[in-house]
Amino acid sequence: MDNEKNNLIFPVGFFWGCATSAHQIEGGLLNDWTEWEKSAKRLRDLKKKQEDPIDFISGIAANSYVENNADIACLKELNNNAYRFSLDWSRLEPEEGKFNIEALEYYKNFIKKLRVQGIEPFVTIWHWPIPIWLRDKGGWKNKVTVDYFKKFTEKVGNYFNEEVNFWITLNEPMIYASQSYLVGEWPPQKRNIFVFWKVINNLAKAHQESYKILKLIDADNKVGIAKHNVYFESAGGIINDILKKSADWFQNFRFLDKIKNYQDFIGLNYYFHNYINYGFSHEFSYKQKSDIGWGLHPEGIYYVLKDLKKYNKPVYITENGLADRGDQHRSWYIEEILKNVHRALDEGVVVKGYFHWSLIDNFEWSQGFKPRFGLYEVNYQTYERVGRSSAEFYADICKNNRI
Repeated sequence: MDNEKNNLIFPVGFFWGCATSAHQIEGGLLNDWTEWEKSAKRLRDLKKKQEDPIDFISGIAANSYVENNADIACLKELNNNAYRFSLDWSRLEPEEGKFNIEALEYYKNFIKKLRVQGIEPFVTIWHWPIPIWLRDKGGWKNKVTVDYFKKFTEKVGNYFNEEVNFWITLNEPMIYASQSYLVGEWPPQKRNIFVFWKVINNLAKAHQESYKILKLIDADNKVGIAKHNVYFESAGGIINDILKKSADWFQNFRFLDKIKNYQDFIGLNYYFHNYINYGFSHEFSYKQKSDIGWGLHPEGIYYVLKDLKKYNKPVYITENGLADRGDQHRSWYIEEILKNVHRALDEGVVVKGYFHWSLIDNFEWSQGFKPRFGLYEVNYQTYERVGRSSAEFYADICKNNRI
């Protein structure tokens, strides 16, 4: 990296950051997820797998609601100039129509602290959990939730308007809908394809309505979603090519097509490659895999970015990372990912930022605390954050705007 001839320089003003979500790091929450984590059915399922339930209950998580200054210190050490985080709906609106002023002030003060440090806040309005009262109304399968989300967006949009320029309305709507209503792994653990489609449509409508509200609040607001896209690679042949086109439409493009007139940017979450050879998830020879068995295929992000060029919108990579407790592959993976991002930039894709998942170790949803995604390791007894070697590697990239 000392050889200037080999440096890949990123555009002036490029955002270098990390990403987190409230439920995964804040702790002390009460929402549909926290109730599900301790439900009898969930505990039975964990017992069958001979897992310790304590590893799968978010509880205090990384205690970031208290230790937020420590998180900001980590961002500063990383030379980050941006941070993507989410608001917890249940904390802000614990009862229907009744907003928690202390929580609103907490987030406002947190955003101000980021600004003092020269860190641009990218605020995610909804990153999966919902308040108990909204769950009891049917959650996202009930179209009335669109109206509740509009009201929630209006409240937070007005409250934080002076300090926030970038808004991400929804995180990975396709993943949420499929895991909760198609696969049935996440709460409310339903398996109904008709409800799945209804949820997708309600989420798309919620984004559209929230987009309009945020633009009315401030025409300069930049609004998008964080969309999880997969690199589907065909092994060749007519059948595999048809399967690839179908998968691209279903997973990658359908939701973006529904909201294409209601977004100022596309947030890309990239984790997966799927090799299609007369079927999906066909065995592929990966150089490395993450601790939870995800094949690491950094070149896939180039193809996914190229596919997004047709939307003619700037792209922010709002998530990308891996579970790697021993920090064996993270620096290699970051470098290879960014090489492929730069390749897409060279070919005309407008990429304006990269947010690594994640800043710190966190509660990884149904997989609990075992996967370690953080550039900083969290000691779950003391909540101390300790940088892994990859943190120093990433900090050098962020400081110099190049690899």
